[in-house]
This record gives sequence, C-alpha cells and structure tokens, in this order.
Amino acid sequence: MSAAATLHRIPRHPHAWLAWAAASQLLVLLLWWRLGWTWGLPALLLTHAAFIVPVFLPRVRLYAPVVTRLPAAGRQVWLTIDDGPSDDTPAILEALARHGARATFFLVGERALARPELVTAILEAGHEVANHTHTHPQFRFWALGPRAMAEEVGQAQRTLAALAGSAPRWFRAVAGHTNPFVAAPLRAHRLTRVAWTTRGYDAVDGDPVRVLQRLRRGLRPGAIVLLHEGARHGRSVELVEAALCLLREQGYATVIPD
Repeated sequence: MSAAATLHRIPRHPHAWLAWAAASQLLVLLLWWRLGWTWGLPALLLTHAAFIVPVFLPRVRLYAPVVTRLPAAGRQVWLTIDDGPSDDTPAILEALARHGARATFFLVGERALARPELVTAILEAGHEVANHTHTHPQFRFWALGPRAMAEEVGQAQRTLAALAGSAPRWFRAVAGHTNPFVAAPLRAHRLTRVAWTTRGYDAVDGDPVRVLQRLRRGLRPGAIVLLHEGARHGRSVELVEAALCLLREQGYATVIPD
C-alpha cells in the first residue's frame, strides 16, 4: 500500500461530533438535577470548552481526521509550503531544484486563479498542489458556517482542479483551525486534512536563526514541515533556502506521499 493510500483519511461521519455533544449535555442536565448547580455549572463550562478548544488545536481529530506525520522509516520529511502562489514562487522553485527537494504547495484558490502560470510551473517542476481554501480568511476561518465553509473548500478545489488537471488530495485549514462544519466539504471533495509536525512561524517571523531553531526542535523521521511564501516581512525565499540547508545538514530527504 502506498504512503498516500495509508494517509488518505477522508471523513466518514462528518456529524459524529453531534452525538458526543448531545451525550455531554445530557450528562450536564443529570448532574444539575441530581447534585445542583455547584456540579452542573462546572460541568456545563467544561463540556463547552471540550468542543471549543479543539477548534484552535491543529492536531485534534474531533471535527475531522488529520494527518500529522508520515509513516516514514528513514530520514524523510514531507515539506509543505502554504499561502501561494506569490511573487516568491519562482525563486522558491529554483531553491528546491538546487537542493533536489520536492514539496507540496498548499495554494489559495483566488491567488492561483490570478497566477495560473505559477501553478503550471509548480507542477512542471515535479511538485504537488493542494487546497488551502479559496480566499484564506485568516481571522474568521474558525467561525465559518456550513455554507461559507463549503464555498471556501469547494471553490478552491474546483479552481485548482481546473488549473492542475486533477483534483487535489490534501487540504490544510487556515492556521490549522477547524470547526463542526469542515468535515462535510472534505468528504464531498474526498480531501484529507493535513496539519504539521514542525513549524518555524516563518509567516510572521523573518529571523532565520529563530525560525530554524523552532524547525529543528520538531525535526524527526516522518515529520511534516510547514513553511510559507509571500510573507509580509519579505524574507520567505531566504527562510525556505535556510530550511532546505538545515534539512540537508541533518540528513533529511524530502518526499511527497505518492
């Protein structure tokens, strides 16, 4: 069985969380009825927190299955680059070629639609494109309702499928957030949610030393490495180059699950 087949985890029961939610609130009612508010109120707060906190935790599987690492036996990592395509894409492709590295580019649909030639360049260079929503609603993705969530995932999927000639297999949520409505469109488009094992916060921090220190802490065989392009600090190409040097120094090869 291929690595991709092993990792491909399409949500089977998009609304399974409802059963847990109903059971938890029945428990709250029972506690409140039998033991009063001193037990019922804390139980109410705790059960609500149990469904709210996972929204902001990228590796938690409550609302959809998620891939957090490769089942790799050797010193291999899955290099992923978010937020493109951008003006940085050509230089990043050159850096990848110099290092003999392969990557999965998690692309934003509307950005890909505006720069279709860069999608073609990514694919022609032997890399992979994946779904990173259509408009990248950074500050409100976690709060999207079912219709808006379906549009963000579905429109990006249709755009990237048309540009690439085949539908993406992987999806990365904005900031890794989820909510109760993310699983249904993933199931509809046969997408698997991908998180990460290690990140350097290179989207917000342009200092190579700090970025590499964070990346190094999470490097291990099978790690999913998260990088970005088009960051506002303007140093994304430099940071990708530095990360590639780090991987080479540590003896890691980059692979795409295929």
